[in-house]
Amino acid sequence: MTNNQNSTYHTPPYLTIGDTVAITCPAKKLTRDILDAVTLLESWGLNVVLGETVKASWHQFAGTDELRASDMQQFLDDPNIKAIFAARGGYGTIRIIDRIDFSVFKKHPKWIIGFSDITVLHSHIQAVYKTESIHGQMPLTIPDGSSVSLETLRKALFNEALDYNYTSAVKNRSGEANAVLIGGNLTLLVMMAGSVSEQDYSEKILFLEDVGEYLYSLDRMMWNLKRSGKLTYLKGLIVGSFSEMKDNDIPFGQTAEQIIMEHVKEFDFPVCFNFPAGHINDNRALIFGRKVNILVEEQSVSLTYPESQY
Repeated sequence: MTNNQNSTYHTPPYLTIGDTVAITCPAKKLTRDILDAVTLLESWGLNVVLGETVKASWHQFAGTDELRASDMQQFLDDPNIKAIFAARGGYGTIRIIDRIDFSVFKKHPKWIIGFSDITVLHSHIQAVYKTESIHGQMPLTIPDGSSVSLETLRKALFNEALDYNYTSAVKNRSGEANAVLIGGNLTLLVMMAGSVSEQDYSEKILFLEDVGEYLYSLDRMMWNLKRSGKLTYLKGLIVGSFSEMKDNDIPFGQTAEQIIMEHVKEFDFPVCFNFPAGHINDNRALIFGRKVNILVEEQSVSLTYPESQY
């Protein structure tokens, strides 16, 4: 276990060829096989172990809460497992987070990978254990994932350079910031409020994404972040994909980007939109808990991990 320079977050050991990784389902059950994901991970030189939850079913979940928690527990405690992939999101991780004993993980951290509902795990291990994790493609989404997004996931796991440059289709708020990156799915971050899994947002760069929400609900959640002071001391805001957004019969009157900008207009930190991450095929990997540098101009954006050691 190592610490990044000038950072209080722990970096789990990177993967090397021959390592064994696990796939488990902490939330919703799988609706199709994940053979493509297994094949991809094996092509990276990894051995893959599947948890019982991969084939389990209990209502909408991948087995009972007890099974999903024990599956995760087994892989957290097994020293031969070097990384844990959540097979999919959906809903359910919050039902098991308090059943999991992270004492072995605290001493011997390993990479946890996923997005969407897996934001619960990201937020929890960063809030309580100050340990990095990877927001990226999951086994269920791998068949539809862009080749670029899958390559960024491999790079994140094997400690290769992970830098991004892109052009936003929406006008950004210019600026530069260097701070620890946190975040994930907005709905789940709001759900963490008031719990042990809630992070300190001060002096951080926040990444947000969501899917299938009503525009008024997005506005309501942004009010939650603002009124609770979470936006006040941010160093920067990265807005990923807000896909499949819904509206009421009486239109809300603003886009997702306009809603978000409305809530942060009084602050002066840089804000970039259309970052290629979230519920999209081009869901590129981000390492949460690590310092990033963002340079945001009106249309162009660059994100680098300046303290990473390649």
